[in-house]
Amino acid sequence: MRLAVPAAGLLLLTGCFSGSTGGTDDAAGSTGTGAATSDARIRVAHLQPPRSGFSTITDDAFKMGRWSNIEPLVVLDENGDAQPLLATGWSQVDDTTWRFVVRQGVQFHDGQALTPAAVVGSLGAAAAASPPPRILDGVGLTAEVDPSAPDEAVLVRTTAADPLLPQRLSSPQLAIMSPAAYSTDGSGTTVVDPVRHATGPFVLTAVNGTSSASLDRFDGYWGERAAAAGIDATFVPDGTARAAAMRTDTADVVEAVPAGQASLLDPALLHEVKMPRTNTLYLNTSSGAFADPAVRAAAREAIDAQQVVDTVYEGRADVAQGLLGPALPWTADRPQRTQTAAPAGAADGKTITIGTFTDRAELPEVAVQLQAQLEAAGFTVRQDVREYAQIEADALAGRFDAFVLSRATVLDSGDPVAYLASDFSCDGSFNISQFCDPAVDAAIAKASATPAGDDRRAAVLEAERLVLEADAAVPMLHERVLQGEQADVVDAARDPRERALVTTSTTVGAASS
Repeated sequence: MRLAVPAAGLLLLTGCFSGSTGGTDDAAGSTGTGAATSDARIRVAHLQPPRSGFSTITDDAFKMGRWSNIEPLVVLDENGDAQPLLATGWSQVDDTTWRFVVRQGVQFHDGQALTPAAVVGSLGAAAAASPPPRILDGVGLTAEVDPSAPDEAVLVRTTAADPLLPQRLSSPQLAIMSPAAYSTDGSGTTVVDPVRHATGPFVLTAVNGTSSASLDRFDGYWGERAAAAGIDATFVPDGTARAAAMRTDTADVVEAVPAGQASLLDPALLHEVKMPRTNTLYLNTSSGAFADPAVRAAAREAIDAQQVVDTVYEGRADVAQGLLGPALPWTADRPQRTQTAAPAGAADGKTITIGTFTDRAELPEVAVQLQAQLEAAGFTVRQDVREYAQIEADALAGRFDAFVLSRATVLDSGDPVAYLASDFSCDGSFNISQFCDPAVDAAIAKASATPAGDDRRAAVLEAERLVLEADAAVPMLHERVLQGEQADVVDAARDPRERALVTTSTTVGAASS
């Protein structure tokens, strides 16, 4: 047996790298303790509305994590290493089995106690979802109460050895919810009711469709009491409107202020964070013009990423050297790659449709720049631009020749293997490029099976090399997100992984005991 962390409880590690927070610091320089409380409510303007009614087994879970509402078994520290949260410790029993000790004394927001059985129920619901959370792609995860300690621990198994299982279980999509949260609809699909069913320091009390949500401080929280009385969240897909919320002081914290709006705001209210997020042009490799590798090469050669950075992002981004960017410093050691040169005239007469969405204000502008660049190379270009909720299904179904996407590359586990598997493996659940290459699958599988450390990072970069040499995607730039905070906001998390925003120490103005 290999012990991963001590079974003794460790109070919440917090701040800008954690999935849910209850402690004292973050890498943005916060110094509050979270011990004092106030009557203040924090007004947050979010980038994207919920798409699945805040079901925790969907991407909506990341918003709930940013509110410190839901909690998974573990949390990631600033190095991406797993630390205790609802599990106080874990050990690897054998190649495919891990034992997690469940924290005692935790109460769900509906009053039920956290138990190993509740943990098994939540993990089982996520594993059985269709599609499953990205973090579980190809994992074959199952969970059961440890028969030797039914009140203490769970056993989590995978179909193959998974050295990163603890990191995997940090995903907000694997948050542990009350048994009362789960039901089944008429088609047999699992439905998750998020209201008053989580464990975090803030309790979700109301969801108003796709327009807003309300949360209150949960006084029965097992850890440190939240400083703020609650959170009032609104969903504002329009970037100009989000910037206006900062300018008019109708929001305290604003996600993703568009670079084009930055000059209209007090620079002291804007905080720039290098993100593990890449703006990428995915090329449809299975049908249409880009099924031809030569035409994909022509598109890659036509794209001037520096121009996009300078014009659309006003220099507030880094030109991409690969799919993974400078927020992961070890990517600077990536191997050389050999890109096929496009034959003369490869683009001539090819008509392509580029899709993207309006929720991120820069993306339609990027599409305009790409259209001009690709037309200059000989392509005939059409655009299809909608809100993300209306375009995602078509993108995943391969109905576009190319798709512009701002993609978080370590969103789920702090490790990019899940992203590569989801986006570029034959069975990936987010394979917009419709890409399938046995050599890439093998490289991703090798990276997945390699323990954390230098060897795993080298395997990741080798898989990246193969994807880029196939021109399945053209990475253009790595984003720096602008987070808006009013001058009296205290200790908002500035999280490169986009998992934390309002923590137990976040408040507005001076808190009082």
